[in-house]
Amino acid sequence: MIKVRLRGNDRSGGNGRSGRSGRNKAAASQASNTRASASGSGNLFWDSPRMINSVANTLFFLSSILLAWAGIMVLQRLPIFPLKTIIVTDAVQQVSATQIKQVARTVVSGNFLTVNLDVAQRSFEQLPWVRRASLRRQWPDSLVLSFEKQRPVAQWSALDGEARLVNDLGEVFVAAAPAGMSLPVFSGPEGSAAHMLTRYGEFAAQLATVQRDLVALRLSPREAWQLKLDDGVVLELGRDQPRTPLAERLTRFTTHYSQVKNRLHALSVVDMRYPNGFALKARKS
Repeated sequence: MIKVRLRGNDRSGGNGRSGRSGRNKAAASQASNTRASASGSGNLFWDSPRMINSVANTLFFLSSILLAWAGIMVLQRLPIFPLKTIIVTDAVQQVSATQIKQVARTVVSGNFLTVNLDVAQRSFEQLPWVRRASLRRQWPDSLVLSFEKQRPVAQWSALDGEARLVNDLGEVFVAAAPAGMSLPVFSGPEGSAAHMLTRYGEFAAQLATVQRDLVALRLSPREAWQLKLDDGVVLELGRDQPRTPLAERLTRFTTHYSQVKNRLHALSVVDMRYPNGFALKARKS
């Protein structure tokens, strides 16, 4: 006699095995799909020639830079093409050979092929009385150095105890006036030297008509002009104004100079700031 319970257990057990088998198959299928997906994702790079070429080009570029840098480092250390001589043309009298050698020892490094000319050239331009320096190679082991000399036209107010001059382009440079050279003295705000040089030329040309030299020129922070002549007379021109320009005021002085020159002396101040005339004043001590 077959018991229903046992049959039911057998059927239930069979279904359980069938269910487990189905779940195992599903899990295996899902794992297989996951592996396939992962395998597919991992092969995206290797299946893309464009990506491979891009990475290869990048690596090649970086390798080339490193190789070039290493080659330069090695070339600098090799005892080939050494620099032996610096040939100086257009020498500046105020720059000695000792000064040039000192700069060369400091900034000229490497050999004939690797020396940094720009850095060395800028260092040579720091020498006194040198406005520009030019440095070039000369085969097989020399450098040719030439200078453009400063051409002073005026003295400028000292800064931190250092004497300064103004060159013919209105540029200020650090140097003392050569012995025996008489230069006019400029005094004005920093950055105004070029403007003062232009005005100096205009004023000096007008004063030359009455045989007077301009020995000092002062520009105040308020842009008022003061001139000192070679006989000690001081001209107060004041500020340039549209109604009474500086040139007009100075012309008024030169026009009447012959009439008043006997009354002028080293302690006189001529105030030209009046619209239609001028006044003689005692100079303030």
